[in-house]
Formats: sequence, structure tokens, C-alpha cells
Amino acid sequence: MTDSETLNTKIRELIEKREWAELRVLLTGLPAPDIAAVLPAAEKHERMLLIRLLPKHLAAEFFSYLESKDKDMLLRELTDEEARNVLAGLSPDDRTEFFEELPGQAIQRLLNLLSPEDRRETLQLLGYPEESVGRLMTPDYVAVRPGWSIRQALEHIRIKGKDSETINVVYVTDDSWVLSDALSLRKFILANPDDLVSGIMDYTFVGISAFEDREEAVRMIQRYDIVALPVVDSDGVMLGIVTVDDVMDVAQEEATEDFHKVAAVAPLKTTYSESSIWVLYRKRIVWLLVLLGVNLIASGVIAAYEEVLISTIALAFFIPLLIATGGNAGAQSATLMVRAIATGDVKLSQWFWALGREMTVAGFLGVTMGVASSILGIFRGGPEIGLVVGLAMVLLVLVSNFIGVVLPFLLTKVGLDPAVVSNPLITSVADVVGLIIYFAIATRLLGTAL
Repeated sequence: MTDSETLNTKIRELIEKREWAELRVLLTGLPAPDIAAVLPAAEKHERMLLIRLLPKHLAAEFFSYLESKDKDMLLRELTDEEARNVLAGLSPDDRTEFFEELPGQAIQRLLNLLSPEDRRETLQLLGYPEESVGRLMTPDYVAVRPGWSIRQALEHIRIKGKDSETINVVYVTDDSWVLSDALSLRKFILANPDDLVSGIMDYTFVGISAFEDREEAVRMIQRYDIVALPVVDSDGVMLGIVTVDDVMDVAQEEATEDFHKVAAVAPLKTTYSESSIWVLYRKRIVWLLVLLGVNLIASGVIAAYEEVLISTIALAFFIPLLIATGGNAGAQSATLMVRAIATGDVKLSQWFWALGREMTVAGFLGVTMGVASSILGIFRGGPEIGLVVGLAMVLLVLVSNFIGVVLPFLLTKVGLDPAVVSNPLITSVADVVGLIIYFAIATRLLGTAL
């Protein structure tokens, strides 16, 4: 029996025995993720009973760990007052994330349940572009003034820190909320209580615009190894913070999107298990049709060189070998480039350097694969076939790597996600190019005219 099953059994036993006090103690002592794992599976009357036994702060905390479909289900079952308490208890970023997943009518109903302050906050966050830092940030942070004493600042941290996302970093702003510094809590603890905050400032901080793409926040937190990133507007006014736990979720989502794109699947908006059959079909059929069109071109190339194949049938034996190798080589190169560009390891300005490296590697790979395939060609069709297959293999690996390097840079340059250079697309393009190269060399060296 799993831990969840054991916990469910224990909860049902307490409900049947009507031991409400013991049940409340059990629930209060559970971590929020554990409650989120067992509560949706309970019967409706049990869910309502368990939610009403939870302290308000824990009810909101466990709610943030639920899948979107479970959140929607529970909010429909709750009274307006209960739903209001749950929504008000969510952090602003969690509340906004939940609202993004709801249809318009549901959003309006739930917004009406919020207090005016929470409603303004949520609407402000919802006003930023869909995948911007503004949608990810939370305005719950601790800020102090440079003219305060350390003692005054610590007292302020004690009061405001209870509702803050993190107190590991304390921000220094002026009276207009323009950000001046980001200081660790350690500096305040170790400083003389009578000194001014300005005395421990170094006026260095890393900030990000609310309109920046959230992937940039991931890169900045990784690069500077910080736990929170301040979000500012064009005038330097501090709007909120993005914490490391927020960007971990984003990094996972972006990696999942890239995996989907590399496999020629349009990214899913929800998890696989939550996606309907129709959604899974729709996300895949478009790319399959596009790739079908590319593969039809490959069929046309073979048809154009029909006479070459008829006169030298041994050439047909090596078509699968060549196009598979070319596609694999191009996919390897494209995958390395897409990842390097996504992580910032390679900049757009370094495209020529990256191309030179990959073409050098492709030269070694092509010669190695060319020698190996030429030996097979000699064995199956004689020296001339071996020469044709070997030369075609060298050129195909070089061209496939060139395509795999250049396409991600071109797409990034025009503002598209380089991950759309999927492995199936690279493979299909390499198939067409490989066949043209192969038959062109065969026609030239074997002296066969169309």
C-alpha cells in the first residue's frame, strides 16, 4: 500500500468515527503537497469536510499545489465565502497562474470574490504579456530606505517579512520606490544597529524588466546565482520579485516545450494526462502533414533519377544508409546549437565561430563515415559504387551539419524559437539534399545520363 493509500485509509477511518479533533490535528501536521495529493481523490462530501477542517493558511497553501482541473473542481464545490478565503490566501503569482487557465466567465466570477486590493493586484499582473516576467513576479517583498538605521530596518523586516516571498534579500528603495540596492539579510544582522542602511550599501544589483520574457529571468538567476530577482519598470521603480522556485517551474515548462518542438509536436498547454485525444491529435497532425510534404519532394528526387537506378541497381541499396546518416548528423548539430542558443552559451554574434567549429567536426565525421560506407559500397557493388557512396557520404554529412547549424541562428535572428528546427524536420530536409547529392555524384562518376 502506498503512502497516499495509507493516508486515505486513515482519513476515512477518522471520518467514519467522527473524530473531528484528531482529524484536524492529522491534517494540520501534513505538508501541503501531501494534502494536495490525497484530497482530490476523496468523495465530494469528504473533500468539503476536509477543506473546512483545514486552517485558512493551510487551505490556501495546499490549493497552490493542485492540478488546474482539481483547482477548478474544488472552487465550483466551495461556497463563495470559502472560495474567497482560498483565493485571498494564495500568493499573487499563484493566483494569477490559476486565473490564466480559466475561461473568461469564470475569471469574472472569481475576481468578484476578491477584495478590491487583491483584485487590483491580480488584474495588474494579468495585464502583462502571457510569458513575461510580469506574469511571474510577486509584489510580496521587503524594502527599506537608505536613511533608516539598521535597527529600524530590522524592525521593519520583522513586521513585513511574515508576508514576504523571501527575506533572504532585502531591497533598498528611495521614497519613489526606485531601486538602489539588493542586500543580503546577513549584512543587516552583522551591522551596528545604530549605523544607517546607506552605510552597508554597495549600490550593485541585478534587475529585469516586467516585460522581458520569463526565460531571461531563468538565465539571469542561473548566471548570477541569486535566490530572487527584482523586477523594475523603465524608470527603475521596483514592481516585484521573481524567486528561484518560480523560475524552476518556468525552466521545467520551457524544457518541456523544447522537447515537444524538437519531436515536431506543438507544445501542450497542460500536462499529457490532462490533454484530450483531440488536443493530442491537433498538436501533432500539422507537423506530420508538413513533413509529409517535404518527404514527397524526396520521392520526386528518386523518380527524377529513375534511369540512373535502373542502369545501376546497386545504388538503391545505399539510399537508406545515406539519408539516415545525413538526418542523424544534422539532428545532432541542430540539437547542440538549439540548446547552446537557449542557454546563452552561444550568442547570435558567434554564428560564424560556431559554424567553423561544426564544419571542422563535420569534416572529421564525414571522412570517417565516408571510409566506412565506401568499404560497404565496394563489397556490395564494386570500386566505382564504393567511390560514389563514400564521396556522397562525406558531402552529405558536411551539408547536413551546415543546415543544422545555420537554421537555428536564422530562426533566432528573425525572432522565432530555434527549437522549431525539430529533428524530424532536419531529417526530412537532409533526405532531400542527400538524395540530390548522391544521384548527382553517381551521374557524374558513372557516366550515366538521364
